[in-house]
Amino acid sequence: MVKLQSVSAGEGKHHYRTIWVSDVHLGSKGCQAEALVEFLNAHSCEYLYLVGDIFDLWALKRSIHWPKSHNEVIRTLIDLIRAGTKVIYIPGNHDARFRDQTGLEFNGIIVKRQALHVTADGRYFLVLHGDEFDSVVQYSQLVAMFGGKMYELLLQFNQPVNEIRSVMGFPYWSLSKFVKSKVKNAVSFISDYEKAVAREASRYDIDGVICGHIHQAEISSIHGLQYCNCGDWVESCTALAEDQKGQIKLIYWHEEQRRRFESTQDSTNTHAA
Repeated sequence: MVKLQSVSAGEGKHHYRTIWVSDVHLGSKGCQAEALVEFLNAHSCEYLYLVGDIFDLWALKRSIHWPKSHNEVIRTLIDLIRAGTKVIYIPGNHDARFRDQTGLEFNGIIVKRQALHVTADGRYFLVLHGDEFDSVVQYSQLVAMFGGKMYELLLQFNQPVNEIRSVMGFPYWSLSKFVKSKVKNAVSFISDYEKAVAREASRYDIDGVICGHIHQAEISSIHGLQYCNCGDWVESCTALAEDQKGQIKLIYWHEEQRRRFESTQDSTNTHAA
């Protein structure tokens, strides 16, 4: 497996007007904290939205798991605030306890239940975690918590499976995401999460919605509204980013790392020649 080079703070930073990340799950064994720290160090922004499930209080309640890399995420966020980034934190269902702090500010982090973001080109986006539209969470907290534990176990099993697939030349395949999708479909009556979120957004005079929760990064148009999902930092390591013209795109961090690495290698080979 090729070892990709990390991007240190201050080196090759790409600037965006706004960045959205969700479903980091600090405190869980599946959290890819190191990747998130590298991502944050490789980018700068004026606004950073933390769109829920940044902390996994469900996992921490079962057992304490807080390695050094999870502290590094917090330190990196503090560094961004000191550098002038405005950080807005919208708690999700795994860190719902922090919803009680809505309207307060802690060390420069503003806590909100939801937010209205105005892009550089004047469009309005509702920003919320999105668990309100998941019937598994809304109608059976016990089932949701059990599903969370099973998801964590599947993540642990998924690692050796994909190591074998990598050796055999097969691409990454998410067993946990496949099983989670099937289980939720079996116990819930939500036919389409994305349409449910867009339906809620249509109640407002806005242009789109930005959410997380289902660990499925996406940008699409639904009934004339732009639907954007941040993805997660457990498996896909994705984020949404707005450029200075107001355009929003998805960043797949592992793919971007690979492109940076290959670009560096090409440059090195060219100079060597």
